[in-house]
Amino acid sequence: MANCFVGDIQGCYDDLRRLLDLAEFDFDNDTLWLCGDLVARGPDSLNTLRFVKSLGQRAVTVLGNHDLHLLAVANGVAPLKKKDKLQALMEAPDRDELLEWLRQRPLLAEHPDLPIMMIHAGLSPAWDARTARNCAREVESLLRGDQYQWLLHNMYGDQPDSWDDNLLGIERYRYIINSFTRMRFCYFDGRLDFKCKKGPTESTPGLRPWFEQREHHVDDPILVFGHWAALMGVTGKDDIKGLDTGCVWGNSLTLWRYEDDALIATPCPAYAK
Repeated sequence: MANCFVGDIQGCYDDLRRLLDLAEFDFDNDTLWLCGDLVARGPDSLNTLRFVKSLGQRAVTVLGNHDLHLLAVANGVAPLKKKDKLQALMEAPDRDELLEWLRQRPLLAEHPDLPIMMIHAGLSPAWDARTARNCAREVESLLRGDQYQWLLHNMYGDQPDSWDDNLLGIERYRYIINSFTRMRFCYFDGRLDFKCKKGPTESTPGLRPWFEQREHHVDDPILVFGHWAALMGVTGKDDIKGLDTGCVWGNSLTLWRYEDDALIATPCPAYAK
């Protein structure tokens, strides 16, 4: 039984299936862990969602920023953009079933037996693991409850960019969502930056990757994340695994298998953007 973690798919369904074949994924015994952004810029978001949902408990996925945006579009909060390539999904007969399933996904997932925590973008440097868990559960409860449309209508925005335990209401929830789904860099004082999407060596002076800003604790779990294609998986840390290697931008889709620490990648067609 293997635990296989995969970076952002973004609708690259055929590439996901090729990658699983290459990794000899056992659908009866292995578990597929997905770092979010199942949908958006690739050619087949519809079949990606159908496939992952069909795996049942053999697949664990967290919500990414594109997944939340899809929910916002479906609820009339944001316009459907051509570059998102979501039209087929929006017109599918099983659309509502797929979106309801997606809405139930967590922001943070942990292995029940192994010291592994998976998120889409990262963990705020202001949070320890316990705070991160509690914050994730707060927003997940709203997304799964009667207030989810209110949350989707109000989640967009870059403020607040600093954490305070006393934050309340939508400001608190927006910071939590942005940390889990949008963050890449932080300022040296811990404030979040949402503008720079480059790699660390190309970034604006005064910024550091979120994982370099975090204090390390002995009992910290391995952190697995996606979202940051410009990293190409390089974090410089054995216990922090970046798995978004830019499949949708013409690079590769990457799988990390925990049991033998294997990294498996398959090249994909250069989708023109």
